[in-house]
Amino acid sequence: MWKCFSTRASRCFSTSASNKALKWWDHVAPAPKDPITSVTEAFLADTSPTKINLGVGAYRDDEGKPVVLQCVKEAEAKIAGCDFLESVSSAVSSKLVEESVKLVYGKNSDIIKEGRFAGVQALSGTGACRLFAEFQRRFYPESQIYMTDPTWSNHHNIWRDALVPERTFHYYHPDSKGLDFSALLDDVKNAPDGSFFLLHPCAHNPTGVDPTEEQWREISYLFKVKNHFPFFDMAYQGFASGDLDRDARSIQIFVEDGNVIGCAQSFAKNMGLYGHRVGCLNVLCNDAKQAVAIKSQLQQIARAMYSSPPIHGILLVSGILSDPNMKALWVKEVKAMANRIQSLRTTLRKSLEQLSSPLNWEHITNQVGMFCFSGLTPEQVDRLLREFHIYMTLDGRMSMAGVTTGNVSYLANAIHEVTKFG
Repeated sequence: MWKCFSTRASRCFSTSASNKALKWWDHVAPAPKDPITSVTEAFLADTSPTKINLGVGAYRDDEGKPVVLQCVKEAEAKIAGCDFLESVSSAVSSKLVEESVKLVYGKNSDIIKEGRFAGVQALSGTGACRLFAEFQRRFYPESQIYMTDPTWSNHHNIWRDALVPERTFHYYHPDSKGLDFSALLDDVKNAPDGSFFLLHPCAHNPTGVDPTEEQWREISYLFKVKNHFPFFDMAYQGFASGDLDRDARSIQIFVEDGNVIGCAQSFAKNMGLYGHRVGCLNVLCNDAKQAVAIKSQLQQIARAMYSSPPIHGILLVSGILSDPNMKALWVKEVKAMANRIQSLRTTLRKSLEQLSSPLNWEHITNQVGMFCFSGLTPEQVDRLLREFHIYMTLDGRMSMAGVTTGNVSYLANAIHEVTKFG
């Protein structure tokens, strides 16, 4: 029966099928370039010996090189030769989650003792946010998410792809280059009761502007009154103050006030494990029974997305956090990283002031964490790129990790040159 096709007919059929196949995906256009990764791509293609990359959101040493922390080296030595080719075991996963949430709620928290949280390991902070966004859409399908204006650019992509509508609320004041606190409170008050808010507990990205502890208390009180749900994305714990506990204080204020919260954690920056994609997602629950139910739902969502995360990084993080000596070393190294960044903030500000800049640069040292929201205009950023080979995102966000004692003077002179006429 199938042999009755002539050779000519077969050729026609093949040509026709081939023509149809060529039309697959013809309608797909290139995606817009990510504003952060495109900066790094352009920097790498630049051959200038004076080039500076202020776009990267990962820590660098004073030579501008990635850092492998000593605690990570020791953890690597301990797991060398371990049989970790199988998927993540429940014991390893539980240890990571248990040690991670201690950094959020405190090691002696009743929440941990009573099992009143649902926690799962995630693919760094991005993966934790994506898991929660999907969880939000699945169980509150009519909800939306309020984000700070501005926020990390990828936040928009994460909740958009989860089909959760986005709103913004006031946060940064461009004139003061600080917090627009009164407008923030008004937006929290005016949002519909029971709204979801995405908050940065410390080292706000991209502005480096954090509320004071007293301001956090006012925000938390309003959240409780309005029955809002705060979801914290804690990507830079330790980088704001150099103190891990202090940087989690905002979350603990919300918990003390009786707010139910969710939290994404990342160890990409504060352990220098960007390539290992290690993170944690936890949701505060009413009791242990509810925690079991919510955890099972989070695991089911993760199972469909990526099954299970890579185990090597999980072993590193859980090993560091569960070993008192390695954890103490890590705490010391985090403080050293934060201190280096703060020191360079001071140096950059002083350098600009010594050039008799007509502008006020106090915000460089008032802001905290990895980033400085410089106040530079897109035109000034473009001049820095074209004339001085200095790379940053167009909104003027500078990664202070890219500033070194060797380039800070060059950077200050370049900034002064493009801003000296106001």
